[in-house]
Amino acid sequence: MEKAVEELERVQTQILHRISKLELSFSSHDLSASSLLAPLPFSHAVCDTQARLSSILRTNGVNDFSFKKVPSDYYDWPLESRRDALAAPTIQHLCKSIVLVNTKAQTNVIDCSDRNNSKYYVVVVQYTARFNAETVKNFLYLLNNGKIAKKKFNMRLAPEETSVELTGYEHNAVTCIGMKTEIPVILDEAIVKLHPDFFWLGGGEVDLKLGIRTSEFIDYVKPFIVNCSSS
Repeated sequence: MEKAVEELERVQTQILHRISKLELSFSSHDLSASSLLAPLPFSHAVCDTQARLSSILRTNGVNDFSFKKVPSDYYDWPLESRRDALAAPTIQHLCKSIVLVNTKAQTNVIDCSDRNNSKYYVVVVQYTARFNAETVKNFLYLLNNGKIAKKKFNMRLAPEETSVELTGYEHNAVTCIGMKTEIPVILDEAIVKLHPDFFWLGGGEVDLKLGIRTSEFIDYVKPFIVNCSSS
């Protein structure tokens, strides 16, 4: 009888030991599963710039837009690879915003208060296009009804430090949405003719790109539409 009791205790001890091992195993499994379901790292979260620009766009009636993060070496890629990364229809849908300065402006033209005769302009052009500053010069001359001498218009790329100061965005991050200064915008006519009418440009950070419906962009930004490039 005593031996039978000892044997029963031994078996019970083994059973309890096995139960403890099973509980530990399930606990580890749950921990592993929880780590798989944990929130994505911060780098995948919506950044402050994206949140700010999204708010500006929606407030101004723009709803068809998209932001995409790109790798740090994005600008080392050929246009075809950039197109694929953004799922853009063609490389012609990849655009950039550049800040121009009128180096021959009248002495009283020192800022952007007069959009028809501004010291600075932001021009949005395709990466595949060749920008023609002369066409912008002629456009501004006619816009002012010839009352300002044509020699008073000489559009050149603004120094990078000037661009950063005016827009609040660094090189390869410039966008005409939410700029520090309200600079008048010139949109190349070739972009308006794109199909589908949804193009990509800088998103306020080097690794952030903004895609936007052309018609909604025009309604909000109200750019001058000028044929200012050649392919």
